Order: sequence, then C-alpha cells, then structure tokens
Amino acid sequence: MFCSNFSINNKALKHIRGEDKLSHYSQNKSVASGASMEDSFCSICGNLMYRRSSRFPTMSILRIGTVDDFDLHASKLKPQFEQFINSRVPWLDGVRIEGLPRHQESGF
Repeated sequence: MFCSNFSINNKALKHIRGEDKLSHYSQNKSVASGASMEDSFCSICGNLMYRRSSRFPTMSILRIGTVDDFDLHASKLKPQFEQFINSRVPWLDGVRIEGLPRHQESGF
C-alpha cells in the first residue's frame, strides 16, 4: 500500500555485499508514464532492494529499510514529500510532518 523510498545517483550506490544475489525484473504495464521500471530484489528472501526507471537512468530508488544506520533514518532520510495522494485509501490521512509537500502523481 505504501513504502518509504529515497533516490540516489547510481555512482554513489555501493553494494557492500550481496550484489551477486540480486535478481532483476523490468516492466512498463503498471507505470503511468509508460517508462519501464526495473526492480532489483534479493533472490534469497525476495525483498525489493531498489528500482530504476528508464526515465531516470542514472538514479536508483532505494527502500529506506535497506539502510542499517538509524541516525540516517532520523536525519537525511526523513521524508521530503509524499506522492500518489490521489490514490490513497480514504482511511489514511497520509504522512503527518508539518509543511511536507504532497504530490498527486509521481515523476518516475
């Protein structure tokens, strides 16, 4: 239903271990822009690690949960905007951070 992500330049993405365990799947049927989205997930446990859009080939969209540093969660990885609010379920009010920008759709 929802997830917390952050974007990073591919040049700054460093795999400490497990890159050889990633499987990749690409499709464009569920992406509103028609761009292809490639999912990279762990072939052992199935966890989605990051995504890459053909619209932004130099960037990766990582799941915040893939970062082990909780100090980063509270600082640099704090949400900067909320997106897809037009398709939010009616019982969810969204992220409650004062002044947090909200977007109807996504740029990806």
